Amino acid sequence: MTIQRAAIFAALFCVQILCLPFSARAQDITLSSRDGSIELKGTLLGFDGEFYRIDTRFGILTVDGSGVSCTGIGCPSLIDYVADLQISGSATLGRVMLPALIEAFAMRSGLATHRETEDANQFTYTLTNMRTSKPVGRFHFRVSNTDDGFVDLLSRDADIVMALREIRPAEAKLAREAGLGDLTLANRSTVLALDALVPVISPSNPVDRLSVSELVKILSGQETNWKAFGGPDAPITVHMRDAASGLAQSVEDRLLKPGRATLGPVTRHASNTELSDAVARDPFGIALASFSEIGNTKALPVSGPCGFDLHAARRTVKTEDYPLTTPAFLYMPARRLPALARDFLKFTRSTQAQIVIRRAGFVDQSTEEVRSDLQGDRLANAILVADGVEGLKNLQRLTKTLLPMRRLTTSFRFETGSSRLDAQSRSNVLQLARALESGTYDGRKVLFVGFSDAVGPAEANLSIAHKRAEAVRIAVELAAETANFESVTLSSDAFGEAMPMACDDTSWGREVNRRVEVWVR
Repeated sequence: MTIQRAAIFAALFCVQILCLPFSARAQDITLSSRDGSIELKGTLLGFDGEFYRIDTRFGILTVDGSGVSCTGIGCPSLIDYVADLQISGSATLGRVMLPALIEAFAMRSGLATHRETEDANQFTYTLTNMRTSKPVGRFHFRVSNTDDGFVDLLSRDADIVMALREIRPAEAKLAREAGLGDLTLANRSTVLALDALVPVISPSNPVDRLSVSELVKILSGQETNWKAFGGPDAPITVHMRDAASGLAQSVEDRLLKPGRATLGPVTRHASNTELSDAVARDPFGIALASFSEIGNTKALPVSGPCGFDLHAARRTVKTEDYPLTTPAFLYMPARRLPALARDFLKFTRSTQAQIVIRRAGFVDQSTEEVRSDLQGDRLANAILVADGVEGLKNLQRLTKTLLPMRRLTTSFRFETGSSRLDAQSRSNVLQLARALESGTYDGRKVLFVGFSDAVGPAEANLSIAHKRAEAVRIAVELAAETANFESVTLSSDAFGEAMPMACDDTSWGREVNRRVEVWVR
């Protein structure tokens, strides 16, 4: 196993062709049709209680168990089938949130849970039918970091990956070559919860805000003294999670790469708690901490030279108005999971699950409606940037249109330099589509509102914003296949650069401003 995992690491970072051996759990079996006319021999890769997944000379096949009989030492029990699910990846998700969700799922399903710890990083939850006292499922956890989770998936030692970042191109390429499907597709992952990168310092440090460009300078070692930011004349100590963690990799992806910078000297920490504790004790320290684990540090808003301050709060993270939002993912390969696992994944989107997620310190995805009178800073920004007669007219039209409506905390943003929705927004399409299918907005008007940055002519920006709003509306309609569109009104509008969330002088600020919001009445 050590040799196998080492080979996968080499493939990931050298981008070589991956040849994966099958799991040690694999067994040779023979599947025969009821009349005996057809026979398949191969290596059993999995059984979900209904379907066999078998590697044959014809390739990997999925066979309906109701139409065949199984012979061989590897054949599973059809009567007392126990679903086994291997979950690997981020310790941030695996130590608290996922166990809490499993316990809540079991309670709702009338199942008892028993946790057995193997070592510091591995444990198993056994779910038992309380009426028969027979086990129905086992959730095996290996908690470490996001990198290890994807390695386990590629080596067939994981069915689900817990990740604090999106899958990377090299990992997605290897997954396709290994027959795991295209893990970049929306149906191959789910956004479990939301987190954010929050600049944190010691409570004794007088600095009260930093811009994204200033954070990049600090992280890259271009600025090394707090005096440059209105603080004490003292050296800056940068604290960071270990390099393989999703949190550290998110810092690289969201801040350093867009700023074309590389990480300077840092002090590494093994967990989010250690990271925040170290910064709280260090009067000259700074870190990008998880929103869920700020601890006793002082959180700083992200600012810009135009005067906009963006604070990390549950609502601003949920709407992605805070620019350093980081979704927490569950990734699944393109194969059928056991019914118990599918039920659990469906449960993670439920109202009950959102409460569990919130109690675990993360930002849940339950949709909220925000009254127009709670849009204070946003409307103030709109007034500040209104330019000339046309700007005033657009602002008046915005106010007239949105004042009687409420904004949903579901927003849509796009990947940098692309018309493709980002990962959270792709998840939001499915979430809003499910709400429409369930009749949540029947009898109401749902308005998709496009906004843009202020780079270029205002008329062109308004046109682009409207096209984006219309594209999102169409995507949601297509996803809501069973919705009754005679009971709800969906439309789109745009106000271009009228309500900026951040300054347009940086790429991240322009990215935050390019968005589609959803308003309801």
